[in-house]
Amino acid sequence: MDLSGQIGKLFKPKERPHSPTAELSVKTGKGCAKKDFQWLQTNIPCQAACPAGTDIPGYLSAIAEGEYEKAYRINLVDNVFPAVLGRVCARPCESACRHGYDGLGDPVAICFSKRSADDFKNSEPVMLNPWFPDSGKKAAVIGAGVAGLTIARQLKLMGHAVTVYEKHEKPGGMLNQGIPEFRLPREIIDREIAQITGLGIEIQCGISIGDDITLTQLVAENDAVIMAAGTLKPNLLNLPNHDLPGIMHGLDFLLQVNEGHVPDIGKNVLVIGGGFTAMDCARTTRRLGAETAQWDLKVLYRRSKEVMRVTPGELEELDTEGIPLECHATPIAYLENNGRLSGMKFHRTGTHEEFEIPADTVLLATGQFPDHSWECEPEAFQTLEHFQKVFAVGDYASGASSLIDAIGHAKEVAEKVDEFLMGEKRMEKSVLVEPAKTTGRPIEMNRIPRNRMPMLPVAERSLHGEVETGYREKDAVSEANRCYRCHYKFEIDQDKCIKCDWCLKAKPRPECILMLKSIEHDGEGRAVSWESTDYVREMNLIWINQDECIRCGACQKACPVDAISLQKVSLCTDTNINNTGENTENS
Repeated sequence: MDLSGQIGKLFKPKERPHSPTAELSVKTGKGCAKKDFQWLQTNIPCQAACPAGTDIPGYLSAIAEGEYEKAYRINLVDNVFPAVLGRVCARPCESACRHGYDGLGDPVAICFSKRSADDFKNSEPVMLNPWFPDSGKKAAVIGAGVAGLTIARQLKLMGHAVTVYEKHEKPGGMLNQGIPEFRLPREIIDREIAQITGLGIEIQCGISIGDDITLTQLVAENDAVIMAAGTLKPNLLNLPNHDLPGIMHGLDFLLQVNEGHVPDIGKNVLVIGGGFTAMDCARTTRRLGAETAQWDLKVLYRRSKEVMRVTPGELEELDTEGIPLECHATPIAYLENNGRLSGMKFHRTGTHEEFEIPADTVLLATGQFPDHSWECEPEAFQTLEHFQKVFAVGDYASGASSLIDAIGHAKEVAEKVDEFLMGEKRMEKSVLVEPAKTTGRPIEMNRIPRNRMPMLPVAERSLHGEVETGYREKDAVSEANRCYRCHYKFEIDQDKCIKCDWCLKAKPRPECILMLKSIEHDGEGRAVSWESTDYVREMNLIWINQDECIRCGACQKACPVDAISLQKVSLCTDTNINNTGENTENS
């Protein structure tokens, strides 16, 4: 018997004067209303948290289906360095992941999954198609780090000729100079940079702006100049005896080691700081021979462990590798003996206690700043037109940040440069709504625990061998299937709903479907507040709380009158060029 049809005949929906408006401005197609973008912001928290705006549910869905090339390409459109970021991303998306909400387990391993897309695709270079034809415009980018290479790629795809100038002998910036090889293999960097230069971007290495070529000359010869020189000016602690030999900034130390030069650091090494550089300095020093039995290696940080800016899991690896961490220790002086560094004096935060630790070398992982000395050429900015030509991007514009922050900022600035060059805004964001029959994800995956990243045994770790060895393919698919597919939207059609409460009985989360007395919308049709009830007699509508929905589809299966629909919702940047093989936009 067709129960749905019988119930539909018996219970005709009544007119409801206060029925809420739909979640989005369109049923299918493209929407540009504020409520559409708010829906994305609220309901795809991982993508909203990613500075590059990566379509995370999209590529996780592709991995779950074994479509690794598709997953990699989805990544490549937005974050430029998928294999690199699959190893060293700061992962703001994971702390936002819905799977990490109270009672739902651990966040999806989004970063490791990004790496899996690269690990299991074929090895051929992936080249994106240009978004616009050649513009006849030329841009110069100063600095071949992540921000510089990202904006170079974006401008090239927009149709502009781009030359990148790099003062070091290899492009990559901190990827080569700062991040140790045991975290990021150099062939991965080279391969993904080759996908950028393969578009026709020229990189001139060994060129120092101000020495080999002037900023004035670049401004005169190009339609736009982008300063992406990073933050190479070290923040050195101005403490007593700060000019003693044996005191070195962490980035200088890492650069020497990464270029194959091992500095003489003695047997007692202190690392000062609580961020990415501090972790890399400590773990690199450990590999140079600072074993507990013969050496004394320690990381000291002036604040608490909870506020350290490190990659998730890195503190655990610090402990695994036997490197002690001492928090609430503020350095107040370097100690001297016979003209050489002999240690440091510290103050215990929040107390009157002072203490000393011996040291042959102190590595300062205490931050760095942009160096603006090379740009002091007044003639480069002699006219308003010249001044308007020059843009700053990434760490050079905002100070030291993460790689994914640099990529996100470079993408934003690229659109501003393009608008300046072309006299119009050529890229507009929209929300694409597509009908769907299923999310393609079994509800049983809710109970699958997060897959741990396999690691090299401590005894086998060196300066060169990658510590994280990558998921097996079956684990990559399993992890991707943990994603709730937050880019799908279940919604109750209030005109069809007969308030039978079957969906309420099927709901897996206390707040994912609500009985409401009322719901308030703003002038843009966005739900801003509601009044719920536990009593059927007070209920005026049954409503899916999108922020609590885990996309299991239990409500849709339970509904006897087919009142719950499913759509796929995606963020698009319209360029009318096919890069993903699916849509006619950069999505």
